[in-house]
Amino acid sequence: MKRKVVLTCAVTGDGPIHPNYPDYPVTPQQIARNCLDAADAGASVVHIHGRNPETGEGDRSPAVFREIVERIRAENTDVVINLTTGMGATFVPDPQDEGRAHPSTDVASAAERVRHVQDMRPEICTLDTTTMNLEGGIAGAPDCIFMNTPGTLAKMADLIRAAGTRPEIEAFNPGDVLLARNLMEKGHIDAPALFQICLGVKWSAPADAQTLLYMKSLLPEGAVWSAFGISRHQMPMVALSTILGGHCRVGLEDNIYLERGVFATNVQLVERASRIIRDLGCEVATPNEARDILGLKGTDA
Repeated sequence: MKRKVVLTCAVTGDGPIHPNYPDYPVTPQQIARNCLDAADAGASVVHIHGRNPETGEGDRSPAVFREIVERIRAENTDVVINLTTGMGATFVPDPQDEGRAHPSTDVASAAERVRHVQDMRPEICTLDTTTMNLEGGIAGAPDCIFMNTPGTLAKMADLIRAAGTRPEIEAFNPGDVLLARNLMEKGHIDAPALFQICLGVKWSAPADAQTLLYMKSLLPEGAVWSAFGISRHQMPMVALSTILGGHCRVGLEDNIYLERGVFATNVQLVERASRIIRDLGCEVATPNEARDILGLKGTDA
């Protein structure tokens, strides 16, 4: 029997949008439509951020997430839904005085960052066990820090568990895996844990075979893992993760190009990743097969 690979499509992030990209998904209707189309193209899981429908900026309000999820479920009750909890963790130092927060800082409490998860109770949500530098410059944005302290992560993990949701641990650096293991040892995250190894983000772990092998070696016993690469590394990481026994993620959150100078759609990225997975002798998991692999509760639970 061919191995089943869970393919996640991250349809939109919450960062600045490339000014030349046409029809980037911004409104709840557009984001939901992209999720539905990605699912029709074969994605097992859809990973979702919210955006303000007027400004296009990231929006973590429960109402936005609720509309997206309800629109998806009105047409598709099968695809696995994965909501982000990464929003509300951006500390922007004032360039003139880094001891003070710039007005664009968005640092929220653990309860606020998972409120939409408690509201919608998705099968999966992300939990970023990382703190890292992010360089500014896009749309005039200053440098910032994506900040997730151990105490806040522990509180978030407890609230996620209380919602009946499985956390997918996003690890951008080797130490992030170790922090997640510590949270497991302290009883905040249940085993077997789900990990998403995130590679190629500037100033974090590079997207190459050596790094993936090392971070994979740090995972706790029995962990279910997936990996993705940013931008041009997206499809090579699909192949590498599949070869090494992991699962995969693609989508416009991480990469907007099909090839150099050619913008992609979520559907095209899912189709290309699916082809790579099949060419390597595996098959893309159906949503219900993904539930079995990831140990999920199912939509009727």
